[in-house]
Amino acid sequence: MNRHDETTGPSDAQQITLRGPAELADALPYLMGFHPNDSVVMVALHGGRGRFGGRLRLGIPHEPEEWAPVADQLAQCLITGSEKHESRPDAIIVFLCQDPAEGECAPQIMERLRPLAQLLRTACGALDVPVLEALCISDGRYWSYCCPDDRCCPAEGNPLALPGTTVMAAAAAYAGVQVRGSLRDMEAGLTPWKSPAAQEQERVLDSAGAVLVSRILDVDGRGEVARETLALARDLMARLRSAPAAGAGAEDSRDDALITADEAAAVILGLQDRETRDRAAEWMEGREGGSALRLWRALARRCVGPYVEHAAAPLTLAGWVSWSTGDEAGARVALGLALRADPDYTFAQLLHQACNQGLDPETLRLCLRGERSRRDGGGSDGTSPEQGGVHPERRTSPRPVRAPAAPGSPSTGRRKRSAKRRPSPRAVSRPGTDVGGGRARDIRRRGHHGARSRD
Repeated sequence: MNRHDETTGPSDAQQITLRGPAELADALPYLMGFHPNDSVVMVALHGGRGRFGGRLRLGIPHEPEEWAPVADQLAQCLITGSEKHESRPDAIIVFLCQDPAEGECAPQIMERLRPLAQLLRTACGALDVPVLEALCISDGRYWSYCCPDDRCCPAEGNPLALPGTTVMAAAAAYAGVQVRGSLRDMEAGLTPWKSPAAQEQERVLDSAGAVLVSRILDVDGRGEVARETLALARDLMARLRSAPAAGAGAEDSRDDALITADEAAAVILGLQDRETRDRAAEWMEGREGGSALRLWRALARRCVGPYVEHAAAPLTLAGWVSWSTGDEAGARVALGLALRADPDYTFAQLLHQACNQGLDPETLRLCLRGERSRRDGGGSDGTSPEQGGVHPERRTSPRPVRAPAAPGSPSTGRRKRSAKRRPSPRAVSRPGTDVGGGRARDIRRRGHHGARSRD
């Protein structure tokens, strides 16, 4: 077994020394804030004692032919990102996390991913940064790709420690650090419905979009749509805030039942206007932030069928509120999904980069508070026609939209999603970084599904 020390801790005031693969594997959920299933995780180490630095995460590419270029990109991203923020890493730790699919067993997963582990080790070594340890974690067991001794690293793997029994778990509990479950669980509360209700929501979105486009094309109508969207969103936030508490695991179902299909469609489509979305971003803290987060999560689940790209707006808002309220793990998951829905969504790109670089969200909060204060100086309730908000990607006029096509014309059919898009590790690595996004799409289509503003 490779023995070495990596010093980290839930807080600056308390340091924990981790020795060997077992303690590294047990510490991973606390480093990330969740269990990163189906993921490549890379962690930079600094100094002689291996202090943890930048981290990044990427979903394991499905196609093995993608592994080599992805490995090169990940190594470059982690090392250059660490250099920009702190210093060049002295070493790197690699985790490959994937549970068996039907018909597979954990040792098969470990062997199947072995070439990926070797490609990552080679890519880091080519940049003169060694991989100190490469671990596979699957089905409650771990393996070391760097240890050839089957006396301590047997072919069947070693079991992970029971949850809550490690030194890292005790330190995290003392510091108030919580593991939020698996990445899959966190994403489930933000992904579109697959239930029969999705068909009805899609039909309502179609109907609402046909009406909305004609109103947005009118100068006065656009302002009216913005006011109506913000007023309805405020009403829905108040409704969610006043609802009785739900049992553990039932919060999303409770919120879904409180919002009608028509209400969801109106706000989803209204948020496609950049300036309306920026106004909504002002609901970012306190009781207002909590109810706004619940609303954005609920709306993201309603972006069904061909409206999946529309989820970029509510997902970005959910990521912003999470980051603003101190939930960096939740922010990275939401922003990563926003970039998966629309890799070119500028607001999500900017927030994702800022969060990953460890910037303080208070800078943006101050900007939003200032905009709101100036606009509401006369006692406005927040639904005034002036379009304020923060404009990190300011545009002087709205994006052009196209009126709905006649029934039966080619543009009335569902937009086909592009085939598999390989994510590109373009985010700067920071603790818990999710490397989001994908190849930029050359053609942006807008039809009867509603006007969209991609910035």
